[in-house]
Amino acid sequence: MNLNPACRLHCLLPTALSLGTLLLASLAVAADPVGDGIADDTVAIQQWIDTKHDVQLPAGTYRITSPLHIDLKRTGAIAFKGEGRVRIVMAGPGPAIQAIGTHTGTADPSTVTDEVWNKQNALIISDLEIVGEHPDADGVELSGTMQPTLHKLTIRKSRHAIHLVNRNRNVIVSDCHLYENSGVGLYLDAVNLHQINVTGCHISYNAGGGIVSQGGNVRNLHITGCDIEGNMGSADADPSANVWLLSGDGSIGEVAITGCTIQHTHQANDSANIRIDLHSEAVSGTEERRHGNITISGNILSDAQVNIHLRHLRSATVTGNTMWQGFDSNILLEDCETLTMTSNTLDRNPRYHLGRNAVAKHGIQLDDCRDCILSANVISGVRERPALMELTHCQRIIVQSCLFTDDAQPAILAKDCSNCVLRNNLANGGDLEIKLQDCESMRTD
Repeated sequence: MNLNPACRLHCLLPTALSLGTLLLASLAVAADPVGDGIADDTVAIQQWIDTKHDVQLPAGTYRITSPLHIDLKRTGAIAFKGEGRVRIVMAGPGPAIQAIGTHTGTADPSTVTDEVWNKQNALIISDLEIVGEHPDADGVELSGTMQPTLHKLTIRKSRHAIHLVNRNRNVIVSDCHLYENSGVGLYLDAVNLHQINVTGCHISYNAGGGIVSQGGNVRNLHITGCDIEGNMGSADADPSANVWLLSGDGSIGEVAITGCTIQHTHQANDSANIRIDLHSEAVSGTEERRHGNITISGNILSDAQVNIHLRHLRSATVTGNTMWQGFDSNILLEDCETLTMTSNTLDRNPRYHLGRNAVAKHGIQLDDCRDCILSANVISGVRERPALMELTHCQRIIVQSCLFTDDAQPAILAKDCSNCVLRNNLANGGDLEIKLQDCESMRTD
């Protein structure tokens, strides 16, 4: 087949070669990847990585049966790319491509060793399709890398599409399709990772979640301009979410989710478009266990049990989002503090709520929250809930300048709350009904 010049022998006239040289040349050519989807190309591609370092696979289907290892300390940072239509079929367990570096510092340049700067920095993996053919096959795994770029990858039928482990810094994931994997689309797995940008990706139909960060130490996660849909398993599978951040034994903070379409499906167990739980590891000097500094803005969110579910966090902004088909509720906040929620639209457009979608309940719930402001939100089409907005065990909450377009039930129901301001809101039916139960020091219209 037509091999890339960087990774093939140039043709020489037979008259210029000795018999021994001809034999060596034939053996080298025989070791090149075949790319017919049948032959096992694992050893041949690994030889390219180890000897040529930069790999440019010509168009074809390359079947492998064990991981392709990129040992950055030995090979240096490489560019692993496809030319034309390139598919890698992973027929064995583990990641199809596994890159391991030795970066142990932070993003501060002074902590990056000369070895990493001069040999390992700026790994590139791009322009490939990876298809899993084994239940434990993954797509790409990174560990110990500095400034890697994953670009124009299509990864499907695997377990985890992109798996980040141990420690990485300054990661870019752009223009990728992470589709129909049995695990997670982009998995930050107890990783120590600061600075990761995820842009322009389609991340859909991954049964274990779309973008998932669990444990570890994660900061500066930016998710922008992505389409993230249907990343849940079957109706009896464990709960999941399209974007799911769970601090667990670690801590996660400084996250921006902006300008994305995040949808589907309410039919999955306890599903959410965005679910963030930042109850984190203890740190010395404070009893505060909640991490935070989260921005959720300009997103389109629909068709889940809950559109936005935030727990145990402080310092968050939720603004300018459009959401519908929150089958249990649109927004659920639990044990949140210093949060602002402004200029969001929660609507029941009849065109989207026909047939089975008519049972979506919608609404906003705040439980055990403090020091939050909800302002200039439009709340429409709440059904089968005690009120359009429910506050329970909350303190110092301001609800102002919101528009409630339903008049079949109370606009606001507050239970066991104190020192809240519920004023200057407008109801579609005229007078705004506010119900207070076991509350004190409440200021209302």
